[in-house]
Amino acid sequence: MTQPDDSLEQAAREAGATRIAGVDEVGRGPLAGPVMAAAVVLDPLNIPEGINDSKKLSEKRRDALLEQIMATADVGIGEASVAEIDEHNILRASHIAMIRAIENLSEPPDHLLIDGNLIPRGITLSAEPVIKGDGRSVSIAAASIVAKIRRDYVMRDLAQHFPGYGWERNAGYPTKSHREALINLGVTPHHRRSFKPVHNILYQEK
Repeated sequence: MTQPDDSLEQAAREAGATRIAGVDEVGRGPLAGPVMAAAVVLDPLNIPEGINDSKKLSEKRRDALLEQIMATADVGIGEASVAEIDEHNILRASHIAMIRAIENLSEPPDHLLIDGNLIPRGITLSAEPVIKGDGRSVSIAAASIVAKIRRDYVMRDLAQHFPGYGWERNAGYPTKSHREALINLGVTPHHRRSFKPVHNILYQEK
């Protein structure tokens, strides 16, 4: 299994950048909850060992790495709400969350490594999109860990207020039990009405 490394960060440093932020989002696929993004500026002399794409790590390993990332790096977190997802679309909302995460860093970075194939509209900083970035760049992978843990926490919290949908387990993703709960219990204010399975249920009710 290939691990992400800091070769993209080193290339940016060789080109003159000093504060390089990896940016990633999580939560584009769920039927419920916000989309969450993180921006992480790692200390090149103190990078926690074992950083990888959050999807390839156990929950215990992610939690341990989060602690190390928060202790050694500059971290910004941003989110876009369900209302914003429905108003714009999920891609634009995820970009809005990314921009907020970058703005929440303690100092502006001078280069961005952004997961995906697009640079969000409105970004004026030096930036490069990195396809499958969470498997290639250690900074993007760190951002994926922060964003995932933060979003899981939000969904577990929402699950206590809206029991029955299994958000503490499925994080709002369209699992079989979540889809069944949607039909049996109905649509909550935290469901994305622009997403087909939710829209269809609302449409049937009318």
